[in-house]
Amino acid sequence: MTLAEFQSTIDTGSQPDVAPLLLALWYDGRGDWDRAHTIAQDVDDADGALVHAYLHRKEGDLGNASYWYRRARRPVATDSLESEWTRIVAELLARGSGLGAGD
Repeated sequence: MTLAEFQSTIDTGSQPDVAPLLLALWYDGRGDWDRAHTIAQDVDDADGALVHAYLHRKEGDLGNASYWYRRARRPVATDSLESEWTRIVAELLARGSGLGAGD
């Protein structure tokens, strides 16, 4: 799946067959922060920490976001939330770690 294809599913509301972290970002893209957070907090690895950090940054809880960026071994993002969202999605898709069972 390409970034453009992933983004198009947000507009149509057609949930893609992707791994949990991309699904979390999909829900965030549709405006459902709570559902995105619930999914992301259940992924206990560096990628999960990165998505979790982004979500807390978006929430405005910068102290909590900083903690999760450290867990992800990444610097705190300073670009726009939209740019960070796009960067994370693209990274997950490029590594293939965002693909669902059917891909």
